[in-house]
Amino acid sequence: MSVLRLLAMIAASMIAVTAHAQTGVVLLHGKWGTPEGPTRPLEVALRGAGFRVIARDMPWSDTRAYDKDLDGAMAEIDAQMAELRAAGVMHLVVAGQSLGANMALAYAARHPELDGVVAISPGHAPERMRRNSEIAEDLQRARAMLSSGRGGSYLNFEDINQGRTRQVSAKPAVFISYFDPDGGAVMPRNAARLSPHTALLWVVGRHDRMSDAGPGYAFDRAPKNPLSAYRVVEADHFSAPMVSRQVVVDWLKELR
Repeated sequence: MSVLRLLAMIAASMIAVTAHAQTGVVLLHGKWGTPEGPTRPLEVALRGAGFRVIARDMPWSDTRAYDKDLDGAMAEIDAQMAELRAAGVMHLVVAGQSLGANMALAYAARHPELDGVVAISPGHAPERMRRNSEIAEDLQRARAMLSSGRGGSYLNFEDINQGRTRQVSAKPAVFISYFDPDGGAVMPRNAARLSPHTALLWVVGRHDRMSDAGPGYAFDRAPKNPLSAYRVVEADHFSAPMVSRQVVVDWLKELR
């Protein structure tokens, strides 16, 4: 290979990385997770491709355990998007895994200016949880606490994550905001509320229980966008961010 050709390849690579830096991604981890969990390999891949990425500990993390309601979570993402804008980012994307994917959809439904939303292993479906008697009872208790003026107290409830359960405490309004079957965390409804401007990448592992729902669950409800795509990868719920990292990188390159 000649020196001139090598220099040309290096220059082309630098130009590509610079172009990718104009796309910023807020990356949201899953329920009970952290930024160092399943989404970490994807974060590394995105940074390696030149994208600007913000990945922070969110209200549904292992340590925070619902310390803010859904609106509070949206406000945190707002602040992270503002950081990307201040850094000169031109194209804004919100991405997430599991409950993070759910929250990414919720945020995108409120922000039609976003260029893209990436939902990987989408999880936490309140409209389906209404069939769970314990969750239904906890919702009744939470609403009763609010009605009786005990909104500042904490509700103890059993959270569900891919068949696992965990005891969690949260203020009743916070619990309701994430678990209300008619509330802001219902993915089919939020997909339908996306702007036609916002492209949607939906990625699900073949061995994830959500794969049985297919694109008809929420993806098909989103407005048509030529860049939107539904992808099935050979992964389970937790390995999908790692397995799909090149799929996500390649898709993001098409947004500019």
